[in-house]
Amino acid sequence: MPNQNRFIDITAPGIAELKPYVPGKPISELERELGIRDSVKLASNENPLGCSELARAAIVRELEEAARYPDGGGFELRNALARKHGVDPRCITLGNGSNDVLDMIARAFLAPGCESLFSQYAFAVYPISSQSVGATLRIAPARDYGHDLEAMRERVGERTRVVWIANPNNPTGTWLDSDRLEGFIASLPPDVIAVIDEAYIEYVDEGDYPDATRWLERYPNLIVTRTFSKAYGLASLRVGYGISPPDIADILNRVRQPFNVNSMALAAARAALDDRDFIERSVEINRHGMAQLVQGLSAMGLAHIPSVGNFVTVDVGRPVGEVDAALLREGCIGRPVANYGMPRHLRISVGLEQENARFLAALKRVLG
Repeated sequence: MPNQNRFIDITAPGIAELKPYVPGKPISELERELGIRDSVKLASNENPLGCSELARAAIVRELEEAARYPDGGGFELRNALARKHGVDPRCITLGNGSNDVLDMIARAFLAPGCESLFSQYAFAVYPISSQSVGATLRIAPARDYGHDLEAMRERVGERTRVVWIANPNNPTGTWLDSDRLEGFIASLPPDVIAVIDEAYIEYVDEGDYPDATRWLERYPNLIVTRTFSKAYGLASLRVGYGISPPDIADILNRVRQPFNVNSMALAAARAALDDRDFIERSVEINRHGMAQLVQGLSAMGLAHIPSVGNFVTVDVGRPVGEVDAALLREGCIGRPVANYGMPRHLRISVGLEQENARFLAALKRVLG
């Protein structure tokens, strides 16, 4: 059916071909549609523990000032993050979620005539943000569902302006070790921006896994993004950040919208940084939950992609839309990733033990 939008012809280059991002189905929507109760949502890589009690208390305190605009510079949070990472506060760019920072990067460094490079099966925001500013998309084929850095390096050309790498990658959970990733960054021309998206880094337990923030002094073209939406459990508040050399952060802050992070998010994130016990419990629950899911999937004879995040992506052996629809009728929400070019794969977030068990039982019934 042809597009009936009468304004599509006057949009900026790249907009007409964009498809809106499709989020995971909310529990309220599923229960409203199907008239069921007590659903389980393992679709959006959220922390099943919720958020830190310190963060919750900070939100309540901040509500007293809800009529006031937030601190537009995020002074307290920026300085706390600078101390955490051992950098100057000028290196920090705050975002309405790390997606906001990714979008700033596209608006600051991409335009028609520029190329944006990322991997097959990369996070959907990279093409959306790049295409929305008219940049040309360059996609390197994946290797074993992860980044093929040699293929990516071959596609870097004179028009390449931004290279995006999620480590670990979403939706596949694959990851790059320190030597390979730093070697790739070192090989890039100095006028190509390297973006390392570390949204899931708190969950990783691998000896040679890199913390790319430690490389900032060596690579003036490097941006590392982090989020409070995953391990910190603040997804609904939308707060994330970028860490980069001051020259790059200065540019990002020029395109950053005024008051882009609300007061409750600023306060909650600042408090959450101090609650190491909560993060440790979250990581431990994730470790046990991942083992539970992998064991259950293997018992069903299903192949999964090894993951170091808080989710696992599994080949269900048939069109994933059919399986997803049947799971929804069971009151279980997963994340089909056919939109990533993976027509038989379902991404399952790690939940609490009883949530994982219910999801596995439902999947077993659905697959017969």
